Amino acid sequence: MPSAFSVSVLLDNTHRVETPEGIDLLLHPAGLVPRALAFALDLLIRGAIMAILGFGFGLLGKFGLGVGALLLFLMQWWYMVLFEVLNQGRTPGKQWLGLRVVHDDGTPIGWASSLTRNLLRFVDMLPFGYFLGAISCLWHPSFKRLGDLAAGTLVVYRERATTKPTLPSADATESPIALTLAEQQALIAFAERHSTLSSERRLELATILAEPLQVAPAQAEARINGIARGLVGPT
Repeated sequence: MPSAFSVSVLLDNTHRVETPEGIDLLLHPAGLVPRALAFALDLLIRGAIMAILGFGFGLLGKFGLGVGALLLFLMQWWYMVLFEVLNQGRTPGKQWLGLRVVHDDGTPIGWASSLTRNLLRFVDMLPFGYFLGAISCLWHPSFKRLGDLAAGTLVVYRERATTKPTLPSADATESPIALTLAEQQALIAFAERHSTLSSERRLELATILAEPLQVAPAQAEARINGIARGLVGPT
């Protein structure tokens, strides 16, 4: 079977997880830019809280300075962890950007994983300004920084209530070659994402499959939609 049928290629930027019940769960990893924006928002929120509380504790003299130092430690190391574990993987910044942290298998993040990914931020920050973390995000197909790799976590876009995707209009047809279950799922997924992809991107992906589907590149998209319709059946 030609490598062009790779599921990861057809599904583009998605992370597929198979649940114990045999159901495929598609997660959409968040890239560097939305993650950086979410972190910046959380940084601003923490700074504002510390400024307000620091001013109040400063009026209490040495006792206030001691409490302020303890508060600074808690805000630095536990702000992220508490929100991620107790708020379904969402800090205020992530919630604003529509993001959440989950385990690689899609399950909610736990204490150990959240502590690991957040304690390792100091490694991602080396040598300055999140340099290693940014390089890791850009290199990894699921945009993982080093803390995510160690903790087995993903930052993904939060699932939104959507209507069931519909296939584009096409006459059902059979594939000219035998397809595995994964390849059938990939073709159906391509057809379901028809409305979310630009015409240029659809043509680019469909052209990859023109040769194995034994059609001209310009006809590949219609052939994929027809095969997907045949696999799904009448609706």
